[in-house]
Amino acid sequence: MKVLNFGSLNIDYTYQVDHFVRAGETMSSESLQVFSGGKGLNQSIALSKAGADVWHAGAVGAGDGDFLIEQMKKAGVHTELIEHLDGQTGHAIIQKDPAGQNCILLYGGANQRITREMVDRVLTQFEADDFLILQNEISEIGYIMEKAHEKGMKIVLNPSPMNAKILSYPLEYVDYFLLNEVEASDICGIEATKDPQALMNGLVKQFPEAKIVLTLGGDGSVYRDGDTVLRQGIYKVPVVDTTAAGDTFTGYFIGGLQLGEDPKTALEHAAKAAAIAVSRPGAAPSVPNREEVETFEG
Repeated sequence: MKVLNFGSLNIDYTYQVDHFVRAGETMSSESLQVFSGGKGLNQSIALSKAGADVWHAGAVGAGDGDFLIEQMKKAGVHTELIEHLDGQTGHAIIQKDPAGQNCILLYGGANQRITREMVDRVLTQFEADDFLILQNEISEIGYIMEKAHEKGMKIVLNPSPMNAKILSYPLEYVDYFLLNEVEASDICGIEATKDPQALMNGLVKQFPEAKIVLTLGGDGSVYRDGDTVLRQGIYKVPVVDTTAAGDTFTGYFIGGLQLGEDPKTALEHAAKAAAIAVSRPGAAPSVPNREEVETFEG
């Protein structure tokens, strides 16, 4: 069983700021750091560090994204399915405040130039029961889902960043949803409240065959598969940078399942991995390896 992550590759420009820039304000940053990033890249590195056998498919620009591919190779990700396209690699402008919180502005670049011909080439390398991981930072997501469903692949969707495009995708094909309260609210049309049970019930009603992981920030996460409900708390650590927390969680949860872990164990490892990640700067560089996670006590 293989894992295909068809996702984004970004260059992250991370600015340390006293507070997020407000409308009409010009402000100097305290520092600038350049990291590899993109939800797709982050999740592939997390999957690989979790021990999964993962292939990444996507695209970078003609001359500015090679270091992203090299970092993925060093993490053990198969990169043969990444193509070079004319123009710029996708990038993100990230503001990070003293509390470690962030706000992010994305430019799609090569991520938004994925073609159906490329999708067809990639999917010939995979078969039924292989995992397909998707986010919402590349083009042709709906087509990828349709073709993967025809092959019988297990489709995992992290609908982030959330926008109107998500609702146009064939969501009935999704086998695993990993999403937060805002994303869940937008998908099922239920107002996000302090009671996540309403959101989970709405998702289950809309997608009764899917397995759902609903992340709740400081309140941890909830997994539901039919009548099975599992709850996982967080591990509290000093927060340095939250950029890759969700991607690390996703990578370790799906990576654990691919390795044969039961959902409860995979959730626990995902929560530990996310805690380690937020205690470090950067996105992909903050993702821990399997040994760190298994020895982490919190």
